[in-house]
Amino acid sequence: MSRRGWLLFSALGIIWGTPYLLIKFAVADLSPFVVVFGRVALAAAILLPVAAATGQLRRLRGLWGWVLVFAVVEISLPFWSLTWAEQRLSSSLTALVIAAVPLTAAVIARALGLDHRLGPLRLLGLGIGIIGVAALVGLDVTGDSVVSLLVLSIAVLGYAFGPIIVDTRLSQAPSLAVIAVALTLNAIGYAPFAWATRPASLSDIPMRTWLVVAVLGVLCTAVAFLLFFALIAEVGPARTTVITYVNPAVAVLLGIAVGGETLTAGILVGFPLVIVGSILATRRSSGSRTERATADSTSMPAALD
Repeated sequence: MSRRGWLLFSALGIIWGTPYLLIKFAVADLSPFVVVFGRVALAAAILLPVAAATGQLRRLRGLWGWVLVFAVVEISLPFWSLTWAEQRLSSSLTALVIAAVPLTAAVIARALGLDHRLGPLRLLGLGIGIIGVAALVGLDVTGDSVVSLLVLSIAVLGYAFGPIIVDTRLSQAPSLAVIAVALTLNAIGYAPFAWATRPASLSDIPMRTWLVVAVLGVLCTAVAFLLFFALIAEVGPARTTVITYVNPAVAVLLGIAVGGETLTAGILVGFPLVIVGSILATRRSSGSRTERATADSTSMPAALD
């Protein structure tokens, strides 16, 4: 990659590795609805004018229904479930469970008939990844965390289905316009829930918590997507998929170094297996479009986290 490509990749890897820890801080003082609303509203306020000014919104004509479906599947459900789960799970464990998105996407693509070539190497990757997830769950999840893990699985499924919707129904739509409108729809949809669960006194919420929400919306969502699209333009979608394997590592390091979380046996055993399994399971061969779609689906960020 070019120097610019490496700079974009490094910046995005760090930026998309930080939301897990920031969400953990935010939900200590605010409801998940307030956190998600603040995040999507700020990001929409930045990205929607950009999409409008560049004329990209006009290209969504006839696709609004699928944009709405994408907004729910890729943002509404994952953002809420991830934020809710972090009230009870560590940011490190949350990030590592989300790292199973490429595995899930590969299985879904196969089940929907979008990927007919599931050779021995990719089957091996799926097996290794499943063992890694089982290690994470078996070693790190206690009885009172099971419900949170089940809720978090909604985010995994949403992040896995979202790129498939883009590839099959929105492939001709400009990505920035799709994301900007999806964020705007979520800001509108989350507004009444955020209002209903708002703090009794805004002055009682520490300023650092509001700053965390601002960073989530401005840096980790709006700026991150602009960097994401620039990275795709610079190095292509295939290389961009590697970001999926970097984000969890950044999240784990931040959780331990900044959040005071523990380096557990589940992380030590499960994390390498999940990453290796994901790489093998989404490995593409000889240029089939369906395999390319499955592999490239990981480049639409689980990121959105």
